[in-house]
Amino acid sequence: MNGRAQSRRALAGALGPAIAALIVFAGLIALGNWQLDRKVWKEGLIATLGQRLAAVPSELPLPQRWPSLDPAADEFRRVRFAAEILPNEEALVFTSGSAFRPDVSGSGYWVFAPARLPGGGLMVVDRGFVPEGRQDRATRTQGEVAARIEMVGVMRWPEQPAWFMPQADPGHNLWFVRDPRAIAQAKNWGEVAPFFIELESPVPPGGLPRPGPLEVNLPDDHLQYAMTWFGLAAVLAVSFAFWLRSRWQERALSEL
Repeated sequence: MNGRAQSRRALAGALGPAIAALIVFAGLIALGNWQLDRKVWKEGLIATLGQRLAAVPSELPLPQRWPSLDPAADEFRRVRFAAEILPNEEALVFTSGSAFRPDVSGSGYWVFAPARLPGGGLMVVDRGFVPEGRQDRATRTQGEVAARIEMVGVMRWPEQPAWFMPQADPGHNLWFVRDPRAIAQAKNWGEVAPFFIELESPVPPGGLPRPGPLEVNLPDDHLQYAMTWFGLAAVLAVSFAFWLRSRWQERALSEL
């Protein structure tokens, strides 16, 4: 009876840690599987973006089609169009670099401006990057464009602000999120398209703002993360097995 009682006590003492270890083990496996799913999603996204950014530019959709456009199907589509950039109007969006513009590094600003199409539709274009110290238009007057010009760019939808993002400062013409409608409302530009165009060309006289082609440069570390979670699960299983074995050895010695 004494031996059976000790066995029951040993089992009871191991039950709680076993349940806890099982829960943690299942969580680690779930995290590893989630990273594998993310890897499949990321590879599909990279392939899709690569195809869209390598495609020949198509005609910009007409304004009557703008409300029905779908970011999942239309974002990163290359388009060409003729428009007139409205004079003396721009907004600066702070950036510390771009995952899609390897030629952009260090802090600076995206220059947003309203552009009017021949048919009257108004949209916002991201004319390109200016480095810190060149945000004042007086330092880059050569880049002013007054006539209707042919442009090529990529359709983009508004960015989502991060929780730590500073608030926009319209009084100083400064934003931190590329959101064309929010900028247009603050600047009284009127109703604009739900997307903006990130320009590839033309490069304005003087070179600023600097447009440029987008490149797919998204990190794909999900397999590494998955192996880390699976490795931790394996370490946990082995460690628990050694712990359980040591308990049974201690029990066996106590019964001698």
